[in-house]
Amino acid sequence: MSPRIAPLVLFDLDGTLLDTAPDLAAAVNRVLADLGRPAVPESLLRPRVSKGGRALLATALPDLDEAARDALIPPFLAHYAADIASGTRPYPGMEAALARIDRAGSRWGIVTNKPEGLARALVARIGWSARCAVLVGGDTLPVRKPDPAPLLHAARLAGAAPGDCVYVGDDARDVLAARAAGMPSVAALWGYRDADEDPVLWQADRYAQDPFALDDALLAAAVPA
Repeated sequence: MSPRIAPLVLFDLDGTLLDTAPDLAAAVNRVLADLGRPAVPESLLRPRVSKGGRALLATALPDLDEAARDALIPPFLAHYAADIASGTRPYPGMEAALARIDRAGSRWGIVTNKPEGLARALVARIGWSARCAVLVGGDTLPVRKPDPAPLLHAARLAGAAPGDCVYVGDDARDVLAARAAGMPSVAALWGYRDADEDPVLWQADRYAQDPFALDDALLAAAVPA
């Protein structure tokens, strides 16, 4: 039997579907400006994006303790929400990959650790709301990835069995969550990661070098026809 695209393809958002680093870095630098500190380059923050807002603030403000940085999360999110899509774009080849899923009669959705409200606002700005079958954010449930619950919740909302899904993400937490949920995983090698991270150690079911290679990875990871 030949492989086919899974009935439901779930994606991480930041670093997988979208390059959100420009707008997240801008929000961090607005926080720094509020504190009277100089801006930091986007290149310093980019590898940390998939680790979340706390990791971004820790990179920009290493001299502050965790409690002081946590107090800056609300203004950081407020700055980000106010200008969420000025520089954010789908990765090259991603629109074609999503169109391939649509043409195959499959559906796609999003499971992200980004707060659900911000994720929905961003997806709407990109113009994907009507196409996205399901969206689960980092605060939709009491737990986030690498816990498998958000992936399982997305599958339930979409009426799909976990084994009929594939999850695509650019972080080790994505692969761990997919494995625990019983879903094949595809590691997105174009995403955000630190220079010392080796994605081979994540032991994903498939790896895709860029979104142009995603079709083959999805076909290989999907359930047999």
